[in-house]
Amino acid sequence: MLHRTERSAEGLLPLSEPVFQILISLAAHDLHGYGVIRDIEQRTGRALVLSASTLYGAVKRMMRDQLLERSNERPAPELDDERRRYYRITDFGREVAAAESERIQRLAGMVRDTDFLAKRS
Repeated sequence: MLHRTERSAEGLLPLSEPVFQILISLAAHDLHGYGVIRDIEQRTGRALVLSASTLYGAVKRMMRDQLLERSNERPAPELDDERRRYYRITDFGREVAAAESERIQRLAGMVRDTDFLAKRS
């Protein structure tokens, strides 16, 4: 396995949709696992619904790849369950999400430039 200093954001691309969506969910604030699942469901209009096993498998790999880390910050105790684990995106995770966003934008540009969607009609 490569160490963080030996990796480039582009070397992890393309990201799977669940991994990219998890990074998007954590971009603005730390969340616990169920909060990530709910956020993704709401943002995608239920087009992507992650199971707990899919989420935590991805989170485990993302932590190994240093895209995420556990967060020690928690909301007010009366609003939280102490058993929940909160996650946050790392600086490297932000780099990877930005690189994936740029890759997707380039692909979308190629589709627009070829007029592919208009030819489907």
